[in-house]
Amino acid sequence: MILKPRQAFAIPCPAARNPAGAHLACAVGVDPRYNMSHMLRRAAVFAITVALGLTAAAQAPEPKPPAPPAKEAQPHGAPNKDQQPPQKNPVSVEKKPPDSELELQRSILEAGNDRAALLRNLEDYLRRFPDSPRKAQVYRALVESSMQLRDTPRALGYAERLIALHPEDASMMLFAVDLLERAGDDNSLTRAVGYATRVLDRVEKASAEAKPARVSQGEWEAEQKKLAMSIYLIRGRLQLRRRNYEAAQADLETSYRMLPSPAAALHLGEIAELRKDHDKAIKHYAAAFVLPDQYGLPVNRWEVRRKLGNLWQLTHGKEPGLGERLLEAYDRLGAEPKPAEAAQRNKGVTEPYAFVLRRPDGGATVKLSESKGKILVLSFWATWCLPCRELEPLFEQVGRQFEEKTDVVFLAVNGDEDESRVKLYIEREKMRSTVVFADGLDALLGITAYPTVIVLDRNGKIVYRAQGFTPDNFVEGLTGAIQRALASAS
Repeated sequence: MILKPRQAFAIPCPAARNPAGAHLACAVGVDPRYNMSHMLRRAAVFAITVALGLTAAAQAPEPKPPAPPAKEAQPHGAPNKDQQPPQKNPVSVEKKPPDSELELQRSILEAGNDRAALLRNLEDYLRRFPDSPRKAQVYRALVESSMQLRDTPRALGYAERLIALHPEDASMMLFAVDLLERAGDDNSLTRAVGYATRVLDRVEKASAEAKPARVSQGEWEAEQKKLAMSIYLIRGRLQLRRRNYEAAQADLETSYRMLPSPAAALHLGEIAELRKDHDKAIKHYAAAFVLPDQYGLPVNRWEVRRKLGNLWQLTHGKEPGLGERLLEAYDRLGAEPKPAEAAQRNKGVTEPYAFVLRRPDGGATVKLSESKGKILVLSFWATWCLPCRELEPLFEQVGRQFEEKTDVVFLAVNGDEDESRVKLYIEREKMRSTVVFADGLDALLGITAYPTVIVLDRNGKIVYRAQGFTPDNFVEGLTGAIQRALASAS
């Protein structure tokens, strides 16, 4: 089977520096100018194919109708053959149905540069002409306009309709994968896995007959492997978000075996950490830290460094020993310093109940002094900490057991350096706990690793401290600690 590029895709396959890359990407409908990361994160930009194609047609002068044939001369006094006898009851002329092509031209021209108007006009056009031969082009224009208007659900809807029309459109499927991954719910992630699987199937079945003669077999196979590696990584990441860890590990290991990438190593480390295989997790995190980004699949090395240091502290109690040169070199050359203002918040405060903590949503600050005399339950976490994500539902479960107790306060205390991530993370993960920034409380309580859960009794004394993620007995252990704290004060 020879796979050809979809000519309807808004960005045509160009001649790339690497001919094999260009031709392979074209063969599966993927633009080689964009690596897989960009394709998933920046695939929202489409040219309005229908507008470009049809506006020019609309501006062209309409062809003049052919002149009627000359009438034969009639002898003087002879009756005119073309002359119709007068009608006593004139018959009404039947109105012709609207022409779909002309109506589409009108819809585009009337919208001008207004994308919202174009969206309305094209949707109205499809209601009137549901079987238009231009339907695929209109869908593409609707996808592009919806993205410009930041209406992601609508863009996704039209992208999926276009995929239904053209099931082999790999580029549109990858675009849908990106939007579905952003949505983040299980149904969306499941559909994204389906599209990624279809694209992967196309890549793996790409026939060698599609290889241009000027491209060597070695170049062709290398580019095919790179593309397959990227799709396995994408699907593995989706399965990881679905908490389907077996499938995620299988895809990520396949991707890593094909071509080692820091992104695959990072996710494999996260899975190993969740499974308490700390030695393997450290090995993967170290690989993610030192591997160069050769395939356009970068990772946040500061985040990797945090994961690596956090896990080493959980396992060995201190960072030295984990290749001191590795960590020291990165801290010296690559680490981003904390904002100076963060160090000034609650400066000099030496008692937990004197802290004032900010909220990510910008709401009223939380004054711990108002919780003095109560049981304070604190979960210290970070957005980059996958075990923290797994712990949060269990923390919320315990919180629900005590929601009638006004003298028990639960707070999820975030320790991210990049605070801009936190609000979006809360919305995406649908966190129900009250979230505050650490603002120095983590330093006061000696938090050196995430997740860490602490219970303070009514006197501010630490009566429970759990470091790391142990799901088997977490709920029972934390519940028991809170009940003991309540009982001792009654």
